[in-house]
Amino acid sequence: MTEQLTTPTDTPPRPGLAELVERIRPHARRQSPPQAIARQVATVLEETAPGTDLLTPAERAGSPDGYTRHTLHAEASFSVSAVVWRPGQVTEIHDHLVWCSFAVLQGTETETLYDIDGDRLVEVGERHRPAGSVSGVAPPDDIHRVRNTGDTVAVTLHVYGADLSNGTSVRRTYERRDGR
Repeated sequence: MTEQLTTPTDTPPRPGLAELVERIRPHARRQSPPQAIARQVATVLEETAPGTDLLTPAERAGSPDGYTRHTLHAEASFSVSAVVWRPGQVTEIHDHLVWCSFAVLQGTETETLYDIDGDRLVEVGERHRPAGSVSGVAPPDDIHRVRNTGDTVAVTLHVYGADLSNGTSVRRTYERRDGR
């Protein structure tokens, strides 16, 4: 499945977004290690994450063609995106260029974690995250695949440590040699 990227030209009202951005901004602009920033922003998400009404009903529906990323805010030090996952939708195995903090607003996501052992990609764990789960990660310990393992649409809110208005935070994608 492929990722669908949307950047609305007419911005609908985004309840809670302005407050969230103001609370994230001082952390994202700090000269701290990326892992520390990711944890601090995760705490902000835990305390301030808006609801799914941040998205319009059409945005919350997702796409049958792949998970959908909606860029809600972007500035030099960070971006905020909402990702909508229909049941069964999955990312490629990938890592990131920058720190990322995220909250599961609706549904369930499952993250499969990987590490590199010599020239092999090795699965090292799996995390099931129901609505209300919050986390933060930073390179180089962020090789993963994310999927909606629930039977309803999942919505996640992501904060990335860069302006992603014209691109992605993905550094590399990986292919498992065993076909999984």
